[in-house]
Amino acid sequence: MDKLILALPKGRVLQDSVTLLTEAGLKLSLSEDDRALTHDSEDVRILVMRNADVPTYVELGVADAGIVGKDVLLESGKTIYEPVDLNISHCRMSLIRPIGATREMRRVASKFPNVTQDFLRKVGSSAEVIKLSGNVELACLTGLADAVVDIVQTGSTLKANRLEEVEVIFYSSARFVVNRAALKLKAARLRPLIATLRTLAKAS
Repeated sequence: MDKLILALPKGRVLQDSVTLLTEAGLKLSLSEDDRALTHDSEDVRILVMRNADVPTYVELGVADAGIVGKDVLLESGKTIYEPVDLNISHCRMSLIRPIGATREMRRVASKFPNVTQDFLRKVGSSAEVIKLSGNVELACLTGLADAVVDIVQTGSTLKANRLEEVEVIFYSSARFVVNRAALKLKAARLRPLIATLRTLAKAS
């Protein structure tokens, strides 16, 4: 039997993903070596990667399926089948500014330039989008940008730096995504898995 190949994001979401997939009936095992990029069990291989790379691996068929945040999926622009909202890793994508800021937005910084550009277009703003990779909130604090678009979970970082959410652009959670060809070739394994994950997501 060909192994089911899953692309999972490293970091905090990895263990949540493994726990959920195990509850769904997959027999998974992670190596004790934190640096290992692949983990093999009897009939499943896990590929561990950056969240942003999951859509590419699934779209191109290197992985049969994967777990990725909706925020990352929208930023990637990939048209991947996403049959299940797993109801984990909740966060929100928000427009963030210094508290009380009224100045017109001329520059907006973000790790999600495509999402940001789409949002600005919808609200009729011609602000320049600056792509950053690190702590984008610093762009507001230093005057590099008038606002930032970023993921917010607790909001504690914003409060500590006198920033506020001006608008929630969308709410995000982790999604189970599937390669369309794999859905046909490995339907006997993927379709029951999808059905079980949907049940678990509704119950959580």
